[in-house]
Amino acid sequence: MEPADSHQQRLPVHQSEADDGLRLWHLCEILHPGPPQVCVFLLCRLTLACIGLTWLVIGTSAVGFLPNWRLKSWLSEWVHVMCYRICARGLSATIRYHNRENKPQKGGICVANHTTPIDIVILCNDGCYAMVGQVHGGLMGVVQRAMVRSCPHVWFERAEMKDRHLVTKRLKDHVNDKKKLPILIFPEGTCVNNTSVMMFKKGSFEIGATIYPVAIKYDPKFGDAFWNSSKFSMVSYLLRMMTSWALVCNVWYLPAMHQQEGEDAVQFANRVKSAIAHQGGLVDLQWDGGLKRAKVKETYKEQQQKQYSSMVVGDDSNSD
Repeated sequence: MEPADSHQQRLPVHQSEADDGLRLWHLCEILHPGPPQVCVFLLCRLTLACIGLTWLVIGTSAVGFLPNWRLKSWLSEWVHVMCYRICARGLSATIRYHNRENKPQKGGICVANHTTPIDIVILCNDGCYAMVGQVHGGLMGVVQRAMVRSCPHVWFERAEMKDRHLVTKRLKDHVNDKKKLPILIFPEGTCVNNTSVMMFKKGSFEIGATIYPVAIKYDPKFGDAFWNSSKFSMVSYLLRMMTSWALVCNVWYLPAMHQQEGEDAVQFANRVKSAIAHQGGLVDLQWDGGLKRAKVKETYKEQQQKQYSSMVVGDDSNSD
């Protein structure tokens, strides 16, 4: 039983938090940026982002010429983290990392909920990961080719991405080498609006590697981090983020998870997804986020029709 004055003891703490929030709100109202301030913000942040990307290309290309010694791995991780931190300064990112003892280890797979492409910058501020993705052209291709010289990222050609067996084999070969960095994967396959976690694709859970779940939650008071790719292009989205007040988020490292005996890949993916949603205060949904761009598969329609028909037939039989 709590003491009679326990509520009185906790009241000043809550009152202090409320006062801090009110002062912050008034400060934001007073310093609400007009066009001149926005231009200054944008110029400074663009400069930092360009410095970060330039150093990333130059640094990883230079490290790539070194022999495959332990020094090369150390320098590669140092260059990657340094450049990502410069890019994060270009977004005025304020990040709080929780439970660092659970950080992903080499030979494993880090899976996280996905709100924005900036998730990569957020996570790589606190450690280095091997990326998985499709080979691109243009500026992105230049960055990819420079990064892979110093670190074993897993890039696929467009035709290779359709070959599930090839993708699975490449990922297995990577995680079986305990000297290689943990792979970073966003199993939702699309950006979700920072309120929920949608269905995880089962591919990364079929490999048999240790899964390191990570929950990411952005504070909407300082700007909407969600990238709605059907509404904003990448350039316009980044400009919006660079003219917002700040990018404030929390990152939780969850304990490593393994596939249990008798558990298939879908069940394992759902268990990991539920843990991420619970830790991040997000809604756990079974919906496929990819359906916002693609048509529903006929097999999925048939499955839903069968479930509905069984419900109707069951109700009719019960009524008889």
